Amino acid sequence: MSEPGGVAGDQLRAFVERIERLEEEKKVISDDIKDVYAEAKGNGFDVKILRKVISLRKKQPHEREEEDAILDLYMHALGMAGPANDA
Repeated sequence: MSEPGGVAGDQLRAFVERIERLEEEKKVISDDIKDVYAEAKGNGFDVKILRKVISLRKKQPHEREEEDAILDLYMHALGMAGPANDA
């Protein structure tokens, strides 16, 4: 049933409470992830590279190859890499 202003207060409250619970769960998971990165760092792993590996694993091989090719092209254009391979 609608309440004043056409808003179903009980339904709205339920959505808000669900979102609040999920946001809290997200924060807990985020804290857990930070702890795992800290543990990895404590064991001598480079966290910046570990994050990059995680990011790369989310992508399909063809996506990674395309990004690598574009990165190589840009680096050559900026003189940050050796001469381009004209094969």
